[in-house]
Amino acid sequence: MKALIDSNNNVIDVVAKEFEVHKSLTWMDCPNECKAGEWRLEDGILRAIEFSDPRTISDIRRFAYPTIGDQLDYIYHNGIAKWKSDMIKPVKDKYPKE
Repeated sequence: MKALIDSNNNVIDVVAKEFEVHKSLTWMDCPNECKAGEWRLEDGILRAIEFSDPRTISDIRRFAYPTIGDQLDYIYHNGIAKWKSDMIKPVKDKYPKE
């Protein structure tokens, strides 16, 4: 694979075969897992960019839980104990508080 590198050392495209580009861009061999926007050239080596997740565990859990309507329906049909074990515990286990 070939990575297209811009003047800021960011990978802006990854292709199987290079093509003619503006002189401000350069091509470089890259591993198959290289992706545009997720890799950059550092000290002559292509590296994946480390992204940190700005969301809190509460934010992540909030979107991982089923909707309130689905939860209430589940409680009505299956009871609170089953709701806790089937809907709540898996999310808490997957995204534990640190």
